Amino acid sequence: MRGRQLSSFLERAIRSKRRVLIKGRPGIGKSDIVGQACTALGADMVLFHPAISDSTDFQGIPVLGKDGDGHFVPFKQMAKLCRATMPTVAFLDDIGQASPAVQAALMQLVLARAVNGTTLGPEVVFIGATNETGQMAGIAGMIEPLKSRWDTIVELEVSTEDWSDWANVAGMPVELVAFIRSFPQALSEFKPTKQISNSPSPRGWASVGGWMNDGVRELEVWAGAVGEGRAAEFYAWLDLYGSLPSLDSIIADPVNSIVPDKPSALYAVATGLGRKANTGNLDRVTRYLGRMTKEFEILSMRDALRVDKKILLCPAGVAWATRNAEVLS
Repeated sequence: MRGRQLSSFLERAIRSKRRVLIKGRPGIGKSDIVGQACTALGADMVLFHPAISDSTDFQGIPVLGKDGDGHFVPFKQMAKLCRATMPTVAFLDDIGQASPAVQAALMQLVLARAVNGTTLGPEVVFIGATNETGQMAGIAGMIEPLKSRWDTIVELEVSTEDWSDWANVAGMPVELVAFIRSFPQALSEFKPTKQISNSPSPRGWASVGGWMNDGVRELEVWAGAVGEGRAAEFYAWLDLYGSLPSLDSIIADPVNSIVPDKPSALYAVATGLGRKANTGNLDRVTRYLGRMTKEFEILSMRDALRVDKKILLCPAGVAWATRNAEVLS
């Protein structure tokens, strides 16, 4: 399931209080997508890290009452779940790394919504995330009684399109988004290794984008996030990006500005114009885009809409939508 599909699916699952376990490679955005679904619904999210938890974190602390009877008292996040009166997601992140004792403590909680006399609020729903075994992520597996308690187990797939949409809204550098679109295989090349080094992943490229936004453009720093090979390719690709006509010059003269012929350059220009388009310059932007192949014209306008959904309401936007009604339908 792609990221956009998963986010929409999780919204439906949370509304209907269905338990969902998400699996996938490290660094591909599982936790972020859960957060996005919660934000879209206005739901609270209580984060648990079972990998570093003790079974008492879920069972509660045993205490002796005044009547001489013992009982368990929930604390920290569990206490919050017991008091929840609004839609609340109990997110069990990296649950596959938890010890068997912790997984056993979660069995009753996930299914019966109660443990040791502690009952959760009616608005609480469980979502879990885990890597697979064999990915050097410390996953020994999940005990069968806990595995079977999820209403479904879905796998998150990496999508260049979904990552690019997220990156544009998140303010990742235009040149980084254009590079990933030009070389989609570079987005995720997970290679488990005992070496202290990273391979390319959506999380790693987001880190590169963050460093770039902070003004850090050292190759060694980028390599530490996505590996030496892809970092060097991106570093070299920036020379191509720098040789293209400036976006301002294209917008100033959309009729006479050169339209590149290489796909990598087309991705760069289309991505840049999509980020730069607004209601004031859209007429000139669409004039230039109309000289590109339809694939890149639509790509650029889709980016513009992701940044500002109202852009099609201006006269230039209405005119463009009318001309492209068949493509948009």
